[in-house]
Amino acid sequence: MPIQILMPALSPTMTEGNVASWLKNEGDSVQAGDILCEIETDKATMEVEATDEGTLARIVAPAGTEAVPVNAVIGLILEEGEDSSALEGADAAAPAAAPAAPPAEPAAEAAAEPAPAAPAAAAPSPGGNGAAPPAPARDPGARIFASPLARRMAKQAGLALEAIAGTGPNGRIVKVDVEAAIAAAAAAPAVAAPAPAAAAPVAAPAAVPVAPAAAYQDTPASTMRKVIAQRLQEAKREVPHFYLTVDCEVDALLETRAQLNERSDAYNLSINDFVIRAAALALRKVPAANASWVDNALRQYSSADVSVAVAIEDGLITPIVRNADAKGLAEISAEVKELAGRARAKPMGLAPEEYQGGTFSVSNLGMYGIKEFSAIINPPQSMIIAVGTAEQRPVVKDGALAVATMMSCTLSVDHRVVDGALGAQFLQAFKGLIEDPLTMLL
Repeated sequence: MPIQILMPALSPTMTEGNVASWLKNEGDSVQAGDILCEIETDKATMEVEATDEGTLARIVAPAGTEAVPVNAVIGLILEEGEDSSALEGADAAAPAAAPAAPPAEPAAEAAAEPAPAAPAAAAPSPGGNGAAPPAPARDPGARIFASPLARRMAKQAGLALEAIAGTGPNGRIVKVDVEAAIAAAAAAPAVAAPAPAAAAPVAAPAAVPVAPAAAYQDTPASTMRKVIAQRLQEAKREVPHFYLTVDCEVDALLETRAQLNERSDAYNLSINDFVIRAAALALRKVPAANASWVDNALRQYSSADVSVAVAIEDGLITPIVRNADAKGLAEISAEVKELAGRARAKPMGLAPEEYQGGTFSVSNLGMYGIKEFSAIINPPQSMIIAVGTAEQRPVVKDGALAVATMMSCTLSVDHRVVDGALGAQFLQAFKGLIEDPLTMLL
């Protein structure tokens, strides 16, 4: 019968894990204690040891497999003398419950083959509540199976593995077993022999109150949230970001916007519509900035396709205004509203080509009163502009103090593609368009 390698429970709260890598290949010989694979949990990456010897006949969950339930079969080992025909049906999912720990040997056998004595500190308190279970009887020379973490914890606590009962698969000692043994050791002094009668009674130290754990609830991440997390983590790790900030005076823009909105009920222009148009026209004026880093090459784009960050229930999506430099403000406004409306619809109404791609991104949090922020680049794009709120601030004009409506815009730049001077040229062109909005109408 093939030996099943199960997804181990590496922590009390673990329900599933990811197979990060296999250190053995199919067909490799396996000895007890060999490291078979690495399992990734939400907190760490741990090693899985072989508890039996044989041949790794089948890898059921290859490297990169995610969300494997605890106790599901991830591999199969053939014992000596078994052939591949024994694998038929052996990789079926294991039961949901973890296998029970092996029962302790009868007292008579324990007397005949005594287990090595445990350290006095680790002995369970007689009659105490919550004591660790008694360690099973073992042959003096028998191998003790324990997870690497359990071995480290036992060594740090000065506990002998021989004195700890394993509750993991096939009697394997896991973290919770060592924690139980440590708790039992801590409770041992409470039942020590009473002090001699001549000794004065010593008052027990006051118990230190332990703060209760904060209440929480884990919500499984949606597929979209997982993708967002993965892409942004990769972007922040692999893309060399640098940031440029400019303050734009938007009084003329606000006045132009108000005048245009009064002319027709067919549209209602927003500040973001002007930002999208200004970004697209700035890319046309500084075409070298309209590029991205792809496979050790610079990819130059001939169109200004502006992605607009839209918050939805499950996270964030970036519908694209294609050829935004060739579209008027009213057309951009209508297209953004239509794309954002369908993006928020259930089920999602955007086709992949409507939110994948783009050459530049705009993220605007001004409507939330955010003064200034830095956005993370959305690869393979090389730039994203973060737009803050338009607010009145004291400024100096012609040597005198005045009040103007200012808007801070921060450009996040991929330094592999756009150098500081080139990024500054783009922001200079963007600022000029924002502060003189009539030029966007030409």
